[in-house]
Amino acid sequence: MVTARRGKAEKASESDAEQAASVRVLKKYPNRRLYDTQTSSYITLADVKKMVLDGQAFEVRDAKTAEDITRSILLQIILEEETGGVPMFSTSALSQIIRFYGHAMQGVMGSYLEQNLQTFTDMQARFAEQSKGLYDPKNFTPEMWTQFMSGQAPMMQGLMGSYLEQSKNLFVQMQEQVGKQAGALFPLAGFGPTKK
Repeated sequence: MVTARRGKAEKASESDAEQAASVRVLKKYPNRRLYDTQTSSYITLADVKKMVLDGQAFEVRDAKTAEDITRSILLQIILEEETGGVPMFSTSALSQIIRFYGHAMQGVMGSYLEQNLQTFTDMQARFAEQSKGLYDPKNFTPEMWTQFMSGQAPMMQGLMGSYLEQSKNLFVQMQEQVGKQAGALFPLAGFGPTKK
């Protein structure tokens, strides 16, 4: 019996080790340099951005404290992208995001944005899958592009309709969650379920 438990524990730790091995570990040193432990070399933020684009699982650890600082590195990449080239967020959008920090709705808004981004990514992947094989970059003329896009209109309408429906559902879920929280906090103000 003890042997069976030990075997399960060993398999579980092997599985954990394999999973940890599949996550690429980067270390950030006090001199602000990033070190890739997989390639045993220093890398740049551009290299980290490429890992994100390639879907590579990684984490960034402070070399001194071993603290996970992956979020701060990702935020640095976003800052570089926003300051150079064409920004994704308008000043108004950034101001609105900032206003949610410290607000009671911060967690709900974060979840809403994350789910909405995932829905949009899924829609984009479906579009790419459905249009696969229709596009040959070597032989694609402007006329073919026009035909391609006119043929895609119904499909795009369906995808956008689906995206908007999912976005609406996420918003309704967010409203319900806020209602439940308000009901729990202020039952006498009429937000919660009424008792007869």
